Amino acid sequence: MKLLALCATGLSLMLSFTSCTNNKHLISDAAERNAVQQDFETRRSKLSHGDLFQVFEQPMSDEQREALTFLYAYMPLGDITDYSGEYYLENIDYSLKAREEMPWGKTIPEREFRHFVLPVRVNNENLDDSRKVFYEELKDRVKGLSLHDAVLEVNHWCHEKVIYTPSDARTSSPLASVKTAYGRCGEESTFTVAALRSVGIPARQVYTPRWAHTDDNHAWVEAWVDGEWHFLGACEPEPVLDLGWFNAPASRGMLMHTKVFGYYQGPEDVMRRTANYTEINIIGNYAKFAPLTVTVVDNQQKPVEGACVQFKVYNYAEFFTVHTRTTEKDGKASLSAGLGDMMVLVTKGDQFGIKKVTFGKEREVAIELSHRIGEEFSFPVDLVPPPVKPNIPEVTPEQRAKNDIRFNREDSIRNAYVASFPNASAIEQFASETGYKAADVNKYIVASRGNYGDIMAFLREAAKKNYATRALQLLATLSDKDLRDTPKSILDDH
Repeated sequence: MKLLALCATGLSLMLSFTSCTNNKHLISDAAERNAVQQDFETRRSKLSHGDLFQVFEQPMSDEQREALTFLYAYMPLGDITDYSGEYYLENIDYSLKAREEMPWGKTIPEREFRHFVLPVRVNNENLDDSRKVFYEELKDRVKGLSLHDAVLEVNHWCHEKVIYTPSDARTSSPLASVKTAYGRCGEESTFTVAALRSVGIPARQVYTPRWAHTDDNHAWVEAWVDGEWHFLGACEPEPVLDLGWFNAPASRGMLMHTKVFGYYQGPEDVMRRTANYTEINIIGNYAKFAPLTVTVVDNQQKPVEGACVQFKVYNYAEFFTVHTRTTEKDGKASLSAGLGDMMVLVTKGDQFGIKKVTFGKEREVAIELSHRIGEEFSFPVDLVPPPVKPNIPEVTPEQRAKNDIRFNREDSIRNAYVASFPNASAIEQFASETGYKAADVNKYIVASRGNYGDIMAFLREAAKKNYATRALQLLATLSDKDLRDTPKSILDDH
């Protein structure tokens, strides 16, 4: 519903506390506000065709306009073209509503609210109405809690909805994860961040690109509580914060990072800035770390500007690049990482150099562009990951017992939902009603899980229109995840 209609009718469905004459600022610092406005104008000048920015013609408060400007200044171009301005305005209104109605809302600093509550996108998922849906379901569940306890409670709710299941790299949307009750760690963390943000709690998705000691990676969640960031395993509720199965692995991590929406100026080490996000290094939240500076030199030992410096950990039988930097005029590039070994590959043109480095033992190393592409050479290398030094918070037996009881109850809630999916008998009946062979449709309906309604509706309509064979051929091309979250409208279109 457009704000104009809200103001004209006096309704308070979306944002009763904000009038059309509200002159509160979302960004109180004038210089920062102007910088966002300039980035927005640059973006709009490059997308001058069509009516992609028509929503800005609506009457709205200063706070809403600044929030909308902030989102449009930094969101991916596809998000501007694929979703309406009214969609973002509705999400903004729910963000402001949560800030006003939740007991911790007014304690959240402006920077944390803007970068870790307001943004709709978490990863590369399809955007959906999860903020609105989650807020309506969670608001009464957390309203009487402290911020600390609200984070724990939201994670318990997330565990009722989704359980870890490996899948492909595409990230399902939060509502799709709820619908299917499945999610790999990247999807569980996207879902949990969305749930926390829906009730005004600053949250971010954290990744280790690769562990340094084992062939794997992982994603989890950090939530901002009373001035500090604390971690939790997404959909894996524990009695306290900063506790998860990965405490020990995280203590020997080499690099942890997160991508923050927009131009972020927080206390963390900035690894990279793009037009959409700021990538920050947060290894210090999990392990001891040290900075290391690489100086790239030529065969005359002079610094090389513009060289590519790749920091690599050994994982899955390869040296995997966890971070890349480009040298300045002084030939230097730096990174802070956990106290272990990495390989560093430096390249420029057809020249390269490679060297093992040890964070914590070496502060500066020089690497010469001493080889050329195609050259064969070898050298021995012995890589040592950081030692295990987990910091485990205290949990009383009473806390553990209470959490275990809740955990099991949440499993039963989720399992009861999953049990509502069509069983063999229901699929047999569907097949007999529509003319399909049960064996031909069974695997697609079972794999679709909570999306069975769309899949069955698609098959039913296909049978009525005499293209059942083609419908089955289309479903045969889809992955299990596609079957779980592709709506009927998309299938019909194809």
